[in-house]
Amino acid sequence: MDFKIGKITKAHGIRGEVRVFPTTDDPSRFQLLIGKKINVNNNFLKLTNARLQKETVILKFAEINDRNASEELVGAVISIPEEMALPLDSDEYYIRDLIGLCAETESGEILGILIEVMQTAANDVYAIETPRGKTILIPAIKDVVVKIDITERKIILRLPEGLQE
Repeated sequence: MDFKIGKITKAHGIRGEVRVFPTTDDPSRFQLLIGKKINVNNNFLKLTNARLQKETVILKFAEINDRNASEELVGAVISIPEEMALPLDSDEYYIRDLIGLCAETESGEILGILIEVMQTAANDVYAIETPRGKTILIPAIKDVVVKIDITERKIILRLPEGLQE
C-alpha cells in the first residue's frame, strides 16, 4: 500500500517545478527521495530536486521541464510505496493504522471509533465518532493520549474537562 506524502498545489517558476503541500510530518524526507521514481497520480516520475520553502516543498521531476507541463500536475497526489517509507519511532504511528481504533477513557468508557486524523500546525486532532453518531474532536497530545495499542485496536484517552458528553 502506498503512503500519500503530498499534494501538488501549483506550478512554481518556468522550469517545471511544482509547489507541494506535504502530508508527512517531516517534509525534509522529500530530499531522501531525490534520484528515485515516485508516484504522481499513477505516473512514476523521477525526482531530481527537492527543497523546503516555508510550509511547502518545491519539487523538480526529470520528465517535467516547463511551466505548462507542471501546471498539468496541479492537484496530483504524490505517494511512495511502503518500502520507501522511513521507519517509525516507538511512539509514532501511521495514520492508516490509527483509523478504526476503538477510543475509550482510562476508566474503560467507550467513546467511539477514530474516523479521521486531522493534521494541524500545532498538533494532530483525532475525530472520534460516538455510538450516537456525533463526532468529537480530541487533541492528539501526550496529556490526552494515554496509550495507543495497535494490536488490541484501541486508544486510551484522558479527556480534558468539557469534552466528556
